[in-house]
Amino acid sequence: MKRIPMTLNGEKKLRKELEFLKNVKRPEIIASLIEARKHGDLKENAEYQAAREEQSFLEGRIKEVERKLSNAYIVDVTQIQNSDYVTFGSTVVLQDISCEKVSSYRIVGEDEANFKENLISFCSPIARGLIGRKRKDIVKITTPRGIAIYKILEIKHISYDTENEHA
Repeated sequence: MKRIPMTLNGEKKLRKELEFLKNVKRPEIIASLIEARKHGDLKENAEYQAAREEQSFLEGRIKEVERKLSNAYIVDVTQIQNSDYVTFGSTVVLQDISCEKVSSYRIVGEDEANFKENLISFCSPIARGLIGRKRKDIVKITTPRGIAIYKILEIKHISYDTENEHA
């Protein structure tokens, strides 16, 4: 099986989602199925069919989350000490050379990525272009909008929970 990298925070979020799905959503759907069965013929019961479909989707998501957690490779960014290079879990401060705009991104697992929160997947073009690079490097990254040129201003290894800097 393929190992799935994620941060400690990513693992916590998946475990929390799994707990919610199993302990809240599953009982709700079972209750919906029981209620829908009371309405007669199951073949023509739209409410029952909808609840069965929701149950199927839920069970698929539970299996998917369990698979990801069982194959997770947890990266604790606080254990990356004195790294001068961008790695999985790094927070990177970049300057866009074309407009001098400064941005900060944290490189995380696919399930954790949220561009609005500046969390980018390690599989994204920007992350792939940054990993292995060091402070003051100029990097050209091919993005869907074209080629972007950035200067790496700072590399930090910060824990989600404590926000303590370690580099």
